[in-house]
Amino acid sequence: MPGTLPDGDPAPADGRLPEESARSFGSRPFGIYVHVPFCRTRCGYCDFNTYTATELGGGASQAEYPGLTARELDLARAVLPGTGNGVETVFFGGGTPTLLAPGEIGNILDKIRAAFGLRPDAEVTVEANPETVTADSLAGLRAAGVTRMSFGMQSAVPHVLETLDRVHEPGRPAECVKWAKDAGFEHVSLDLIYGTPGETDDDWRRSVGEALSAEPDHISAYALIVEDGTRLAAKVRRGEIAAPDDDALADRYLIADDLLASAGLTWYEISNWASGDSARCRHNMLYWTGGDWWGVGPGAHSHVGGTRWWNVRHPSAYAARVNEGVSPAQAREILTPAGRSMEEVMLGVRLADGLPATALGGTARSSAERIMASGLLDPAAYRSGKLVLTRQGRLLADAVVRDLT
Repeated sequence: MPGTLPDGDPAPADGRLPEESARSFGSRPFGIYVHVPFCRTRCGYCDFNTYTATELGGGASQAEYPGLTARELDLARAVLPGTGNGVETVFFGGGTPTLLAPGEIGNILDKIRAAFGLRPDAEVTVEANPETVTADSLAGLRAAGVTRMSFGMQSAVPHVLETLDRVHEPGRPAECVKWAKDAGFEHVSLDLIYGTPGETDDDWRRSVGEALSAEPDHISAYALIVEDGTRLAAKVRRGEIAAPDDDALADRYLIADDLLASAGLTWYEISNWASGDSARCRHNMLYWTGGDWWGVGPGAHSHVGGTRWWNVRHPSAYAARVNEGVSPAQAREILTPAGRSMEEVMLGVRLADGLPATALGGTARSSAERIMASGLLDPAAYRSGKLVLTRQGRLLADAVVRDLT
C-alpha cells in the first residue's frame, strides 16, 4: 500500500493561507498538479498513492473523480487571490491518468482554464502507461489541449519487466511515441528504471537503445529504490531477489549518460535528459526552481509562497472532505527562511543550469570549495558564480547536498 504522509501543523478547514503567502501569489510561475489515484494493477516496486479497484473501497469512484477535482479547484479559486498571471503548466500524474477518458481530462483542463486561465504557451503533460492508450485516445488527448505525453517504459527487457510487475509488452512504448507524434504532441517523453535485480549492463543498454530508437525528445532515467511496504521489498527481505547494487547503479547511470549524450540528449537535471531547452519538462522545472503550484487530489502536495500542504491520502477520505465543502488538506508547514534556503540548495544543485553561489552562506562556500577540489563541482562554473555538478558529482549528489546544507 502507499506510504504515509509527513507530519505537519493543522491545516485550516477553509484552506486559507497565511497572509504573506497569499499576498505573494502571482509573483512566481504557477502550475497545477492533478493526481489521478487509479491503476488497473499495482506494480511490485510502486509505493505511490494509487489504488486498484479492490484496494479503493467506497466513496471515491473513478466515475465521480473529475467532479471531485472540480470542487477542489473551486476551493483553490476561493483561496488564492486574483488569478495571478495564468497557469503556466499542468501535470496529470498518478496512478494512471489515462484511465480517465480524454474528454474527462479535457473537462478538468476547462475547469482550470475557467478558474485561473491557461497561458497561451502552457505546457500540459499527461503520464500514461503504454497499455492504456491507443492512437485514437492520444488524438483525443491532443484535441483536449494536452501538449506533452510521458510514457512509462521502464525497460525493454521481458525478464526485467517481469521483476517489476509491469504488464506492457516490449515494443509498445515505441508504438505509443509514434502515435503521439502522429497526433501532433509538441513533446514526448519516456521513463526508464535502472538497477532492477537481475538486470545486466547489456539489458540496460538494450533498454536505453530501444528508447532512443523511438526518437522521443525527452528521457527520464531513475535508479530503482526498494520502498518499504512494496511486494519488491518483501521479496528482497525474504532473499528471493537481491537488493540493487550501488556500484551497478552508478555504472548504469554512466551508460545512460553516454548513450543519451551520443544521441543528442543532454542532462538538465540529474535524472532527466532533453533534446533542447524547449523539450525540458517545464512543470518539473517549476518545482525545482521555487515556483508555486496547487496539487489536486488525494495525497497531492501544494506550495504557495513558502507554505506547503498535503491532502489526505485515501480517495474515500478525500471525497468526503471535498463533498462537505472543506479543504482536503491533512496538514501543512510554513517554511522558515532557513528552510527555504536549504531547499533552494537541495534542488538547485541538481540542475545543469547550476545553483547561484550567492545562495550559499559563508560556511557552505567553504564546503563548496572543498567539494570542487575533490572533483565533484565544475571549477569553471564556480568561477562564473554557479555550482554545477561534474559527472562524478552527479553520482554523489546526495553527499554534495549534505555537505552544502
